[in-house]
Amino acid sequence: MSGAVTRAGMGRLIDTHCHLDHFSDEELPALLDEARQMGLSGLVTIGTRLSRAGEQFALAGYDRPDLRVWCTIGTHPDHVDEEALPSAEQIATMADRPEVIGIGETGLDYFHGEDAIRPVQQESFRRHIAAARLLDVPVIIHARQADDDVAAVLEDEYAQGAFPILLHCFASGPELARRVLALGGYISFSGIATFPKCDEIRAVAQSVPDDRIVVETDSPYLAPVPKRGKRNQPAWVAYTAERLAQERSMDTVAFADLTSANFFRLFRKAV
Repeated sequence: MSGAVTRAGMGRLIDTHCHLDHFSDEELPALLDEARQMGLSGLVTIGTRLSRAGEQFALAGYDRPDLRVWCTIGTHPDHVDEEALPSAEQIATMADRPEVIGIGETGLDYFHGEDAIRPVQQESFRRHIAAARLLDVPVIIHARQADDDVAAVLEDEYAQGAFPILLHCFASGPELARRVLALGGYISFSGIATFPKCDEIRAVAQSVPDDRIVVETDSPYLAPVPKRGKRNQPAWVAYTAERLAQERSMDTVAFADLTSANFFRLFRKAV
């Protein structure tokens, strides 16, 4: 890997999606130090259950001047049947804190979700979108084997009032990317974009406009090449960024700067 991104002090990368709650309190200081050494200036820890929003607030307490830590809150579609669905207003009230810069992750997962749970996923998705609209913050979207319905919900809700959109961990077809971009949305790429057999995902990554692309780890999942098979961590977003820079015929540092600028344009609360 080029030293341009990994050199300590460069601070040009932001991991837009990780799950710090999967790491122990003992692990976090070293994990964050390594992230800084690999060129990160910030990361976003993502909520997957609204009932555990307090954990995300606490994790944002690891924020420091040389490595910013923000959070989001929301209920992942795989967990919508585990607790009562709050209203959009309730979600917005919970999220109305300086450290919370987005709503989610939310969305649709038809790989894990039984047919009977799909209407609940869709209702939860719409309430998260409404909360994001109320606060004017991005909604972070999970889409798995549900491209058409994700796009349809987004288009229907957007017609009722605009809201910022981030499609995270892109692993869908080009049509969903096209429809999200048409709504002004951003697309985030994870370590999947480095996997040998993921040419279609890399093709989409090449086509996303310069001002709509960001990067993530989704750690502790989906470690990129050359760390594939290991427990992922925020520092390794640098490997994904370098591969995507190559795919887009860009200098690695320029691509890191580009994605960070996009992050701050999308997440306007991240100051």
